[in-house]
Amino acid sequence: MLQRREIATLAGGCFWCLESIFGELRGVEKVVSGYSGGFVPDPSYQEVSRGKTCHAETVQITFDPEIISFKELLDVFFTVHDPTTLNRQGADVGTQYRSAIFFHTPQQEAAAKEMKNEIESGKIWNAPIVTEITQFKVFYPAEEYHQGYFLHNPDQQYCQIVIEPKVTKFRRQFLEKLRK
Repeated sequence: MLQRREIATLAGGCFWCLESIFGELRGVEKVVSGYSGGFVPDPSYQEVSRGKTCHAETVQITFDPEIISFKELLDVFFTVHDPTTLNRQGADVGTQYRSAIFFHTPQQEAAAKEMKNEIESGKIWNAPIVTEITQFKVFYPAEEYHQGYFLHNPDQQYCQIVIEPKVTKFRRQFLEKLRK
C-alpha cells in the first residue's frame, strides 16, 4: 500500500516554538526549523536575524494526511501564534518573525485562504489577519543547533519564559491530537 505524505511550510514567529508544538501532533512525522520567503540563498541564522534576507523563521512539516489534514495543521497554526501582528510575535520583532503560509499545492492555497477568511469573519481576533499566503519556493534548513532546540535546551531562559507556556497551552487545547 502506497503511503502518501505531504509537506506544510509555516512561519509564525520563532521557529523553536512552532517546531516544539507541531512535533507533538499525531500524524506529523518530521518538523525541521529553517528559512523561507526571502531572496538570499542558504542564509545563516545571523543573516536572517538581521532582517536583511526577507526570509522568515519557518518550520517545514512532513505529515500523513490520512492521520492529520493540512486544515487541522492550520487550525493549530492560527491558535498558537498571533496572526494579527505584522512582522512580530511578542518581543520578537522583524520580518523574520512574520506570519506566513507557504503553500505547496493549489489545495493548500485554497485551504489557507478559506481558513483565514473563516477566522476573519468569525471575529476571533480584534484586528485583521496579516498572515501572508504565498507560493512555496524554497526552504533552507536552519543550522543543526536550532533543530529540537526546546527539547535540548529546556532550562534556557527563552525556552522557560516563551516556549514552555505556549506548549502547555497548546497541549491543553489539542490534547486529543497529541501523540500517545
